[in-house]
Amino acid sequence: MPRAFFLACRRAGVVPTRFVLSASVARQRVTVFELGSVAPSLGSSNGTRALDYECRREFLASTSRFGIGQVNGSNRTPLGLHRVARKVGGGQPIGTVFKARRPIGLTWAGMADAAIVHRILWLEGLEPGVNRGGQVDSFRRCIYIHGFGDETTLGRPASIGCIHLAAADLMPLFERVREGTLVWISER
Repeated sequence: MPRAFFLACRRAGVVPTRFVLSASVARQRVTVFELGSVAPSLGSSNGTRALDYECRREFLASTSRFGIGQVNGSNRTPLGLHRVARKVGGGQPIGTVFKARRPIGLTWAGMADAAIVHRILWLEGLEPGVNRGGQVDSFRRCIYIHGFGDETTLGRPASIGCIHLAAADLMPLFERVREGTLVWISER
């Protein structure tokens, strides 16, 4: 995990979670990290511990076709420290289409090009003035990690702010992560 992630956690007063999702806008990838061990920090005389995260999986993703940005109405992917605030869609069949987080149909029943499908991980920004509060609030902007009807767009910017994943990646990820799981969205 990048040093900036740990600094953001410290500033926000949050403890890193067992799993951390790291989304790279430049690489169009989401990486799942899992806490492997806690070891004494090298060169530390005060007994602090370093967290050792291990890469578990990497998924092809799509972020905003409008680039990065924090402001409401920009349709851009926000950067920084977030957490999964809510999980939506558990128990629904694969292919469920959502509007305002409510099921409205199925991709295989006439809605193949739906914008939000399968499952939703609704993100909440944790950095005041960056992605939390005012005109930069990721939660109020409804920034999600979610499925998308046209998976051929994965690997290149295609969303209007959210992070898209393939159903085959999103479904097991949804089952594995809990609400509160940290999400780091970076430019690199």
